[in-house]
Amino acid sequence: MIIGGCEDTKIVALAAAHSSDPDRWSDSFGALLDRIGPRFTRYEPLRHAGSMMVGLLSGLDRKNCWSIAEHRGDATPHGLRQLLSRAKWDAEAVRDDLPGYVNEAFGDPDAIIAVDETGDAKEGTATVGVQRQHTGTAGRIENAQVAVYLTYIGVRGHALIDRNLYCRSPGREIRGGAPRRVSHTRPCSQRNLHWHNRWYLMRWTPG
Repeated sequence: MIIGGCEDTKIVALAAAHSSDPDRWSDSFGALLDRIGPRFTRYEPLRHAGSMMVGLLSGLDRKNCWSIAEHRGDATPHGLRQLLSRAKWDAEAVRDDLPGYVNEAFGDPDAIIAVDETGDAKEGTATVGVQRQHTGTAGRIENAQVAVYLTYIGVRGHALIDRNLYCRSPGREIRGGAPRRVSHTRPCSQRNLHWHNRWYLMRWTPG
């Protein structure tokens, strides 16, 4: 059986790694893909998205398009790169599907939403929003991409639920093209994410 482009063996191995029943894990993963399926215009991008999720949850030491493609038995990472760059699917709509899924899977009235600003050092200039700026990851000014991430944290589990790219200036310093959701000040990056308080079962949001 194939689920989201992943063979049974991959699903069984992943379920075992997370101490889960393989059949239950497979059913739950299939239900998740059914939930977000309408956000994709074609089946192929949805299949690649399923493979990407399984790869990110796997025990691979390094997780990128090449390593995940090799993990799934593909000769090249072209399908995964197509998903991230040119495929037609609505990432914001998938994000909007998350409250229902997270609340059903491990909603907790005492949960919190943690806000984290993370910088990723980059060597090139093609990544969206990359520029010379201070990043706490390196502890100094680096050529980097900076984003604010939100994580839902409850007793039964946690989930990354949103992200917002920080770009210091909308002008020529932003390389690689700008996405639909971008902030030009860091406090704004965090405020733009706080609407989740209305949609998630939770107690409070720090930060």
